[in-house]
Amino acid sequence: MRYGELKSTEIPYLTDRVVVLPLGALEQHGRHLPMLTDTMTDDEIVRRAEAELGDSALFLPTLWAGASDHHLAFPGTISFSHDTYSRMLIDLLESLIGHGFTRILLLNGHGGNRVPAHMALYEVQMRHRDESHLWLAMTSWFALAAQQLTEIPELEQTQVRHACEVETSMILHLRPELVRLDLASAARVPFESAFYSPDGNMLSKVTVLRPIDHVSESGAYGRPDLATAEKGKRVFDIAVEQVVACVRDLATWNTFEPG
Repeated sequence: MRYGELKSTEIPYLTDRVVVLPLGALEQHGRHLPMLTDTMTDDEIVRRAEAELGDSALFLPTLWAGASDHHLAFPGTISFSHDTYSRMLIDLLESLIGHGFTRILLLNGHGGNRVPAHMALYEVQMRHRDESHLWLAMTSWFALAAQQLTEIPELEQTQVRHACEVETSMILHLRPELVRLDLASAARVPFESAFYSPDGNMLSKVTVLRPIDHVSESGAYGRPDLATAEKGKRVFDIAVEQVVACVRDLATWNTFEPG
């Protein structure tokens, strides 16, 4: 059910539903993908999830811009600062809580949104620390689907990266006319480390927060040249399955009662 298509008078009767707020971005995606990639993929996952969930969940419009300061060296990127993005999410969450909603899920499609979104969730949850019935949650579709994606034998990648094999495959499936696969190239790893993966191909043991232009000349990671529409379809199928399962699970969470 799309939140924005409802009448204001209907809202009081739907506050027991999970509300999903999709988070996207508008930023460079290498030389081969559209800047709206993260928003487009999140939108499509939400569209398919909504079709399965029907009126058991409410889906807000996707936020098309995100926290993308680390991409600003590349032309076209539009970004909120972390503070602005966090404050905006706080206001959105407080609006929903004020209308009576108690189960809210931020469904993220861009890695850069995670830190400010976590900050927003924490601040709002602590403001309402005495309201144990209030559940505020955040996840990224690629976190929900992480294990299942490793089980796709055709994928060389083990993790979703930026403008990579996975994202490129998704856009090839969704909007192939927007992909320039002949221009696809990614980061060249400048050194080997047991603790830090510059291109994010493996999990790093330390956190390093650098602009993407320090690592990738093209603005992309991974092996986008290996992308296919068929791989993209499988990724979408898995992502939707996991998002639907997550929303249904969140709807069942009970209030914690100390013994």
